[in-house]
Amino acid sequence: MEPFKNLFSVTVIEQMADHLRRAWPPFDRDGFVAAASAGLDALELSARSRQIQAALGRFLPPDFPTAADVLLAALRPPEGGEGVAGMALLPMTHYVGEHGIGHFDRGLDALREMTKRFSAEFGIRAFLLADAPRCLKTLATWARDPDERVRRLVSEGTRPRLPWATRLPAFIADPSPVLPLLEALRDDPSEDVRRSVANHLNDIAKDHPDLVVDLAARWLRDAPPARERLVRHACRTLVKNGHPGALAALGHGRPVVRLDRLDVRTPRVRLGEALVFSVSIASEAETPQDLVIDYVIHHRKANGRTSPKVFKWKRLRCAAGEAHTAERRHPIRPITTRAYYPGEHFVEVQVNGEPLGRASFELVM
Repeated sequence: MEPFKNLFSVTVIEQMADHLRRAWPPFDRDGFVAAASAGLDALELSARSRQIQAALGRFLPPDFPTAADVLLAALRPPEGGEGVAGMALLPMTHYVGEHGIGHFDRGLDALREMTKRFSAEFGIRAFLLADAPRCLKTLATWARDPDERVRRLVSEGTRPRLPWATRLPAFIADPSPVLPLLEALRDDPSEDVRRSVANHLNDIAKDHPDLVVDLAARWLRDAPPARERLVRHACRTLVKNGHPGALAALGHGRPVVRLDRLDVRTPRVRLGEALVFSVSIASEAETPQDLVIDYVIHHRKANGRTSPKVFKWKRLRCAAGEAHTAERRHPIRPITTRAYYPGEHFVEVQVNGEPLGRASFELVM
């Protein structure tokens, strides 16, 4: 499989240069290609994008409105054909974020056109950081845009913790300015837009869980199926962490169950292999109940203590007195986000956020 960074290859840079020169004949094609592709093999994806962005700054007209005209003229037409589109637009959106603040409305207009061909969710964050109220006023009109990709940008571009993007500290501290935008998009006809709203709320829930729980309960009243799916996806981290309010809002009350058995089939697990365990639970309720079953791995740290990590497992509707048995295979292999240490670990089963019991296993390095 070709490395992801090759989405910015010399060929892609040359194609960008050709489209830019077509849009503006004085464009120094060869100078741009040389600057944008210098030492490319040693650079990863984000560094390549930044280098292309810097080359745009060197070779586009110094006057931003003129440069914006060149960029837009180089884009692939909406009806199809030749022009810049897809991943090649990433450094262009960053260029607009860097150079367009002084021409605020012109810069936003450029990002609106670019997002129709890729996504301007990274570039628009510079405008939000520079003047959030002014930017949000424009985004409120975009929430009614006929193009679903523009509407998705309204939610995705304002996400406070968008992965691989500059964070928005003001919205992390107080998300209330963006809530009207999410309200406007909650029943959007596009599933991509609704999923973006759900991911945005999941971001907010990491800092303001009770706010999202209150909003979820309100949105679920007489909710159509699509909105119900949105809310469930938005609350996924809260549910996984056993937040009682989120579980209650989604109809998962305190479980009336007992743990009959938690059996670790692999008491010694070598790094790179899998933990295998099974669980048996039984309902003690007199009526059916909806259950969310998750498990927690308590990983051993360097100081000998353990740190819990919750993993989603399954949801089920359990009849009165019904028993349920399930087995799980959990790979334990090296990953970049966790350091493993040998010794005693624990696996714990929780239902509707409430722990039922745990068992130990030994990790062998």
